[in-house]
Amino acid sequence: MNGPYQDAERNRISARLSRYARVGAGLGGVAARIAGGRLFGTNVADRGNALALTEALGGLKGPLMKVAQLMATIPDALPPEYATELATLQSNAPPMGAAFVKRRMMAELGADWRSRFAEFDLHPTAAASLGQVHRATTVDSQRLAVKLQYPDMASAVEADLSQLDILFGLHRQFDASVDTREIAKEIAARIREELDYTREAKHAGLYHSILANEPLVNVPRIHPELSTGRLLSMQWLEGKPLLSFKQSDAETRNLLATAMFKAWWLPFSHHGVIHGDPHLGNYTVFERDGVAGGINLLDYGCIRIFPPSFVGGVVDLYRGLLEDDQARIVHAYETWGFKGLHKDLIEILNLWARFIYGPLLDDRKRTVADGVAPGEYGRKEAFTVHQALKEKGPVTVPREFVFMDRAAIGLGGVFLHLNAELNFYRLFNEAIEGFSVDRVTMQQSSALATAGLD
Repeated sequence: MNGPYQDAERNRISARLSRYARVGAGLGGVAARIAGGRLFGTNVADRGNALALTEALGGLKGPLMKVAQLMATIPDALPPEYATELATLQSNAPPMGAAFVKRRMMAELGADWRSRFAEFDLHPTAAASLGQVHRATTVDSQRLAVKLQYPDMASAVEADLSQLDILFGLHRQFDASVDTREIAKEIAARIREELDYTREAKHAGLYHSILANEPLVNVPRIHPELSTGRLLSMQWLEGKPLLSFKQSDAETRNLLATAMFKAWWLPFSHHGVIHGDPHLGNYTVFERDGVAGGINLLDYGCIRIFPPSFVGGVVDLYRGLLEDDQARIVHAYETWGFKGLHKDLIEILNLWARFIYGPLLDDRKRTVADGVAPGEYGRKEAFTVHQALKEKGPVTVPREFVFMDRAAIGLGGVFLHLNAELNFYRLFNEAIEGFSVDRVTMQQSSALATAGLD
């Protein structure tokens, strides 16, 4: 017997099969092109293939494009030609029209959904890979940002993730220096979490609690009565794009960089929680009396909660590098989950660690790049590490390391945009003052329980 449930299920299956076909055709064509290039002795990582892959993914929009953007920020997950091209992908999915929005809102809040808002703009103010944002006002005149998920996103995500191994398989086939299997697992887990707006609401509540006493960071309040698993209504925070402050005076740029540092590293060092997506669209700058006052942290879909022992590994590695304590350095890598370590591999990992930790080890006011041109920042180190791993590897990157590294790279990019000059050493040491794994365990447990995430 047919009914609404059976029809909806058939639609989901049909949508997923259609997605499989489009993803497979796009990536399969690129895979064949790369394999053919290798067969005839041409460069397998040339810019033409990278452009073809970017075009295939960009045409799809949706989750796989988001995965590709993420992969482009992880050192050595893809050859540099691919990373450069994939980094140009934008989350610019075409928005849902007004009639579609009405049907989606009715599905989430019921037939009388419109009466629950004083105002609701049917035209989105922003469209991204998984959903779009609308301005609205509550019946008691509070301004809202309402994030509405596109239909059939669960099917799209599963279809895209089923093809994710194609991307990583290409890399492993032509370059086995980095085993990307754990990276794939971690990305899949985080992308699936981003579909759950109920979880994102709890993440926002978690950050609201953690950063309640930090004046440089604003976290929006959630309106649970106007939210569901695929609809998230939160406080509208007025702000300007961060890049509009690139030409501001040094004091303003340094203040914004300090706000970014605290928004990411205070939750991590005190509670083992990190924002895994430091994308420019995820924050704006709020002003007080006409001058920049700090940042609005807007999106909480990609939040990573770490075991306190992992945070201990971060601090151990920092102190090991600072004091040239090799035993502590090795202990940190083992705590993170690196396996099969030997002297040569440890030295290679240290090359990348000293690059990532470099600004934190230097007790002086400096830029992140410290005189290196922004376009060259990290390129030499990544190349050296990659070449060394070809000889001494492979290395399996632990899954918990993926978003930690992404956050560090993403924040470094923001500091470069702002050309900020800070004493990162002192900022970091303030963040880890009094650190202990037991203390993080206690604070994390309390914060998660308060947010309903325990």
